[in-house]
Amino acid sequence: MRAERVYKTEGVVLKRSDVGEADKIITLYTPYLGKIRAVAKGVRRPTSKLGGHVELFTQTQVLIARGRNLDVITQAETRRSFIEIRDDLRRLSYAYYLAELVDRFTEEHIENTPLYQLLLAALSALGGGRDLDLELRAFELHLLRLVGYQPQLFHCVVCSRPLEPVVNAFSAAAGGVLCPRCGLGEPLRREVSLDALKVLRFLQTNDFAAFTRLRVSPTLNEELEALLGEYIRYLLERNLKSAEFLQTLRRQRL
Repeated sequence: MRAERVYKTEGVVLKRSDVGEADKIITLYTPYLGKIRAVAKGVRRPTSKLGGHVELFTQTQVLIARGRNLDVITQAETRRSFIEIRDDLRRLSYAYYLAELVDRFTEEHIENTPLYQLLLAALSALGGGRDLDLELRAFELHLLRLVGYQPQLFHCVVCSRPLEPVVNAFSAAAGGVLCPRCGLGEPLRREVSLDALKVLRFLQTNDFAAFTRLRVSPTLNEELEALLGEYIRYLLERNLKSAEFLQTLRRQRL
């Protein structure tokens, strides 16, 4: 059965890159088609009707024509622009991080509707949330679960025994937490405090919005960020540019 020459989908704009004199390649994350790329012809011209509808982080409805090499966006209509994010550099930088995580952890044309819904919920929360750092930790944990890399937080990943309420160790290579005895044999382990483990377990086992019920100290949040950041870097085998920018922005605010 031949595919239709045109198709319609909604999606969130993850990335835009210039091509040619006036075009852009738009990377969208969609609810039923997964990640897709399509070219928006002439979008960099001031007269383009597509321009404002394919801005970064916009939830947009698009009509796409199939092309030989790249599909072509022929129509677009904004469903939600998340304008409250764009007016705040910190919130905007967090949105870049969410989008880069989704882009790096997904391949094209693999459906993951729960991940699309998670991304929308996270962008919405960014607009009005106060504890943005804790929101990122919740997003990271739920994304890792949805893409098949959920860290083990309840049993030792080596001996499989239930973890005791003590200072344990986290191993990115092993994919989770080690008990004190097994941790001795892991040279790249990172200590994980009891409070950090409690927060990670809470975020992992509750829905995304549950992060709003928690309050953590700056020191504890730094521990959570370092632990999950190390795990994400190990999985992706690279640093995220948006994460590095967040660190720079944070240092400038001190």
